[in-house]
Amino acid sequence: MKKIAIFASGSGSNAENIARYFSNKPDFEISAILSNNANAFVLSRAKNLNIPTFVFSRSEFNETDKIVDFLAEKQVDFIVLAGFLWLLPLNLLRKFSNSIVNIHPALLPKYGGKGMYGMNIHKAVVANKETETGISIHMVNEKYDEGKIVFQTKCDVFPNDTADDVAEKIHQLEYEFFPKIIEQLL
Repeated sequence: MKKIAIFASGSGSNAENIARYFSNKPDFEISAILSNNANAFVLSRAKNLNIPTFVFSRSEFNETDKIVDFLAEKQVDFIVLAGFLWLLPLNLLRKFSNSIVNIHPALLPKYGGKGMYGMNIHKAVVANKETETGISIHMVNEKYDEGKIVFQTKCDVFPNDTADDVAEKIHQLEYEFFPKIIEQLL
């Protein structure tokens, strides 16, 4: 059985979608949902799905092995970043080398890097009059959004689209493709 941990910082709609996708697949288990935000709605979603949670501080994340030890205790094989905004520390990257995947709501390398997340990206796409955008699923390394891209898909951006319209299109792509690509990677 492949055991998956999901890291999320906010609402957790992608985390919930992934958990539901794998809930009826006996070869996979969502072992935990971890967050750097004690008030993140993802923790409520996890509770409703009976998935263990773990909340950590910036110092615990960056200066200790507390998260690595927790993941080892849960026998986690693979990490999914689903709306998690912090750069991963080296101890986590080393322990899970080539076993951490992230989703980015743009066609990397465009609109990647520090500060490029969520509505910031969608507003930039609209402001720059892009005709298409999409999602990128990539392996995680020590830099923001620079790991090997394993999947991309596109959607149109129409001249009258708002950032909210673009966000909705991106969410639909995320929900459709992210769980399937995780399963393929495993």
